[in-house]
Amino acid sequence: MTEPTITTRISNAASAANAAAVDAVTVEIIRNGLFAVTEEMKTNLTRTAYNLIIYEALDFTVGLFTVEGDTVSIGLGLPMFIRGMSETVKAKIRHFGLENIHPGDILVTNDAYTTGSHLNHFTFTMPVFHEGQLIAFTCCMAHWLDVGGTLGNVTTDIYSEGIQIPIVKYRKAGVVNQDLVDIIAMNVRLADRAMGDLRAQITAITTGERRFSELVQRYGWPAVQGSIVQIMDHSEAVARANTLSIPDGTYEAESFMDDDGLDIGQRIPIKVKVIVKDDEMTIDLSDVSRQVRGFYNSGFTTGIACAQVAYKCLTTPTDYPVNDGSFRPLKVIMPMGTVVSAERPFPMRVWMTIPMTVIDTIFKALALAIPDRSIAAHHADLVFPNIHGISPEDGRLFIVGIGPLGGGWGAKSKEDGVSVTVCINDGDTHNSPTEQLESKYPVLVESYSIREDSSGAGRQRGGLGAEMVVQALSPFSVTTRIDRVHCKPWGLEGGGEAAGNGIAIRRKGEWDSSMPNAKIFNARLARGDAYKMQSGGGGGFGLATERDVKLVADDVREGYVSAEVANRVYGVAFTSEGDVDGAATARLRKALQAR
Repeated sequence: MTEPTITTRISNAASAANAAAVDAVTVEIIRNGLFAVTEEMKTNLTRTAYNLIIYEALDFTVGLFTVEGDTVSIGLGLPMFIRGMSETVKAKIRHFGLENIHPGDILVTNDAYTTGSHLNHFTFTMPVFHEGQLIAFTCCMAHWLDVGGTLGNVTTDIYSEGIQIPIVKYRKAGVVNQDLVDIIAMNVRLADRAMGDLRAQITAITTGERRFSELVQRYGWPAVQGSIVQIMDHSEAVARANTLSIPDGTYEAESFMDDDGLDIGQRIPIKVKVIVKDDEMTIDLSDVSRQVRGFYNSGFTTGIACAQVAYKCLTTPTDYPVNDGSFRPLKVIMPMGTVVSAERPFPMRVWMTIPMTVIDTIFKALALAIPDRSIAAHHADLVFPNIHGISPEDGRLFIVGIGPLGGGWGAKSKEDGVSVTVCINDGDTHNSPTEQLESKYPVLVESYSIREDSSGAGRQRGGLGAEMVVQALSPFSVTTRIDRVHCKPWGLEGGGEAAGNGIAIRRKGEWDSSMPNAKIFNARLARGDAYKMQSGGGGGFGLATERDVKLVADDVREGYVSAEVANRVYGVAFTSEGDVDGAATARLRKALQAR
């Protein structure tokens, strides 16, 4: 049987024929007003959330959507939610019908195959009415620390990953569905934390509803609606103009993931095709791997988001607010049943890992066409462990994810990659402050440092990864799901690959760094034991022997590159005093270039 294939393109449904023409000054005021609405939603969410993963790591996204469910403004958060939130709003509209959505309603789901991510992402949506007319929706998708399911093991179906909430009304005409709240609370381990984060999300969407209503009351619905149409049309025009600057053609690339956590060492192929024709682009993900047994799958909305995130980086990186006009020139082709369009009941818990490499591979495909706008591969993983145990202070269960660690990004044709920066999936996500971790959990961060020689060598070197050592002050279990350990970040135009991600465990003072991969499930650490997380670097761009000698010397002095690597890879020799030996460097580089 032929698998159904998704072919998607963002329509211009928001460009209503009766939308009012609005002067440029008013449009610009309303543009900033829309952006301000979602920024205040973010602020109120982070100020009222209960868990570090929301108020420190910023693992969430908020948004404002048209009555059709198209994106008007997104407060990032996570770039990979760029499609999932819109499609979730649209799914709720289809489920209830606009005629059955009323003032005071709040709609909720955490269905992974709708949001595209895992069950931890609860998504609340609120309608906005003006003079009795439904005009928009506000939405918040945020990560709950625990939603039930197994702790620390590889899951092989969605049912073992936690509670599933179909599309239902959390609140109907202002009245909360307490039965639903009770069901959720009974199925999560940390109910008080979950309920706190639920209330924070309600705060976010009600803030958005109130502020957008005030904007409409001030300028009138025709002016706001007309401005939204013009803002989206402008984003489309910018995207089309920048797409025109890419040479027409068909571009392909392939990369691999390490494995799915079950079939260890069995590579997962990621193959993409990009077709550019005039001012439009098609990204074909038909040859991406089929869905896997382990929990590294994501839903079709994330597959679409892979293409959209890459396309926005290439065409409208500075266009705000983020809106669906930017994606009208983009078509995405993708069959169902791949690792980025998984179907029920395939597991989804680590949904975020593979899509990052899909995006890297899209950049790789376009490197020959637009080398000046391409980027080498990055570390492409959150590189963080989940730990859980019993707190020695109060005897209660604690669960925490420490990270993300941040790692190296790929170099560009004219600039080095950035170092110790969160991966592309998580965008504005922050790492966990050491002071917060040590005050709330029985851990001691022994060190957190830049990882020497982790960057890919090149005329422009990649960014550097990081290393964090965390000691257990009380016994706990640690789980990591890290990938791209063996399938390392690649370079472009002769640039070198970077170090991959990694982990080591210290027991009774002895480090074990011989692990074949970095997927560790429920490893038990005693008091005084420790783990060491290592994030990979970014790939290099161009030949290492073409790098400016002074820059190499600076990297050695800063501890980014060792003198041995500077000599062996970059062809830079130093005197016994640590200065560059010009004559020896010239000879060494000539020999390296000849090879």
